[in-house]
Amino acid sequence: MSYNLLKGKRGIIFGALNDQSIAWKVAERAVEEGATITLSNTPMAIRMGEVNALAEKLNCQVIPADATSVEELTEVFKNSVEILGGKIDFVLHSIGMSPNVRKKRTYDDLDYGMLDKTLDISAVSFHKMIQSAKKLDAIAENGSIVALSYVAAQRTFYGYNDMADAKALLESIARSFGYIYGRERSVRVNTISQSPTFTTAGSGVKGMDKLFDFSNRMSPLGNASADECADYCIVMFSDFTRKVTMQNLYHDGGFSSVGMSLRAMATYEKGLDEYMDEDGNIIYG
Repeated sequence: MSYNLLKGKRGIIFGALNDQSIAWKVAERAVEEGATITLSNTPMAIRMGEVNALAEKLNCQVIPADATSVEELTEVFKNSVEILGGKIDFVLHSIGMSPNVRKKRTYDDLDYGMLDKTLDISAVSFHKMIQSAKKLDAIAENGSIVALSYVAAQRTFYGYNDMADAKALLESIARSFGYIYGRERSVRVNTISQSPTFTTAGSGVKGMDKLFDFSNRMSPLGNASADECADYCIVMFSDFTRKVTMQNLYHDGGFSSVGMSLRAMATYEKGLDEYMDEDGNIIYG
């Protein structure tokens, strides 16, 4: 159902790869809500993914760009303003990748060259994106910039590895740039901390299936889906959130506020019984 929340607005969606991508869902919802958009991803991702099919479906253009390149990001904003016929009202940063995770390097055995790439692709690209847009004055007054994050920026999750550091940096950039951009141009900058989601990137995290199940059981409302995240992004792009900025907004069914759910406690106690002797002592090894 459409509510015309983005009627007349122009946007850029970074990171759509295939129909599992949250960015893909956001692009579809944005157009459904009345926006005109451009899509951007790396040339390799465009070749390997299905972005061109999405562009054809939504009648929009794809602008290839490496999000770690200031020059290429500058071209994305310049071209988007020209293609869409005016300044940009909203931007989605849905970009993240860890070579260490892909190569199964554990957090206590990181390759630092790969760590540099993780941080550059997953977080510093957000700074480069905003800075490029600001220098061009490409974002309209009261515009909205959103990046997708995860609760591992605040809490330790085994297997999330150096992506946790990247998400922490991503959220810091949103606060720091949100203050500057808000004071100078009334542009708001926020991050959305989404539930574990089976995207192409998310599926690469070690134990993702168990993490998804644990989060779903712990959350009073259950995990938020990619479609539901897209709805939330649309609200953040709309005029209904014009005074929301510099925030990390949890969209996780309540997971981030739960200590131990009743279901999780019962499961824990049941499992613990298997490792106790008749006197109630825990059996180790």
